[in-house]
Amino acid sequence: MPIDMHEEEFEAHSWLGNFLRKMHIDIPLMLSLVMISALSFIILYSASTQNLDVLLKHFMRSCLAIGLMVLLAQVNPHQFKRFSFGLYGFGVFLLLAVLIMGEFGKGAQRWLDLAGFRFQPSEMLKISTPMMLAWYLSEHPLPPKGKELLIAIGLICLPTLLIAKQPDLGTALLVASSGAAVLFFAGLSWYFISGLTVILGALTPVIWFFLRDYQRNRVLTLLNPEADPMGKGYHIIQSKIAIGSGGVSGKGWLGSSQSKLDFLPESSTDFIFAVFAEEFGLFGCVGLILLYLLIISRCIYISVHAQDTYSRLLAGSLSFTFFVYVFVNIGMVIGILPVVGVPLPLISYGGTSMVTLLAGFGILMSIHTHRKLLPT
Repeated sequence: MPIDMHEEEFEAHSWLGNFLRKMHIDIPLMLSLVMISALSFIILYSASTQNLDVLLKHFMRSCLAIGLMVLLAQVNPHQFKRFSFGLYGFGVFLLLAVLIMGEFGKGAQRWLDLAGFRFQPSEMLKISTPMMLAWYLSEHPLPPKGKELLIAIGLICLPTLLIAKQPDLGTALLVASSGAAVLFFAGLSWYFISGLTVILGALTPVIWFFLRDYQRNRVLTLLNPEADPMGKGYHIIQSKIAIGSGGVSGKGWLGSSQSKLDFLPESSTDFIFAVFAEEFGLFGCVGLILLYLLIISRCIYISVHAQDTYSRLLAGSLSFTFFVYVFVNIGMVIGILPVVGVPLPLISYGGTSMVTLLAGFGILMSIHTHRKLLPT
């Protein structure tokens, strides 16, 4: 009897694995995403003060995002390459439409409302910009030089400046970093990177002049949040209190006093990591970061084993963008980066960013599962 049971379990697992492979689902990446998605419901329940309506909306958005991921995984990477230019052009067109007829919210003009569907076109550029760069550079000798390099930089700057105009500095930086990642993986010279870094450093006073007042305040608050503890520094001070009070082992699930007493603003979105740290402590934070590293390492593995230049550049950029998401959110919550409104990926409450991220994972799965078998 035990032998029969083991055989039945093996056949069931084999059937499930074959089904997922036929659906072009990368099993290690999918398992990691399922684990972190399950964790998001646990922490959101606490961060939203046990609001079941928030969980229901999060579940519906998760289903939509997962459906899109699975759908994109079925598409051959050659089709992504084929439509890269069109998606990029359409995204830039929508950004221009936002500046003309976009809706205002929280002091920014970032949203479009089409037939009752409200969305941020800037999220689309997080994927279409690296797709466009990967398509363009894959058609030219690498590393890029001269005219090709200038055109590539222009393709990055166009959506970045339009998004910064809204203003949405956080998303603009993410779009710029996704495009810059393509250039880096294309073999851009270290001399050029070093020179560009020096130039940007020299232009810091000029960039500071063009920043809006609230953006300057965020930088100044980063340097000294205690200068205005009840105003501009309130967010980061309360976040640090929440993280520090969690200690090594945390206060336990549902034990976050900072969010429950409404001291911690945006506790279910931008600052949800502070809630997690207060409840699960240092051990929980290390576990969450290791889970993120597991996802990133799998994405890098897919990038390295991609079989054409376009796929390698695109997969590398999507992997790097996810890393930047994690680094920027955790960095701003613990006080080493300015607050720029970037959610904690796959954990924070919100629909648009989740759809964008899982769409990127769908493309990564497509790149990995549609590889041609190499002769042995």
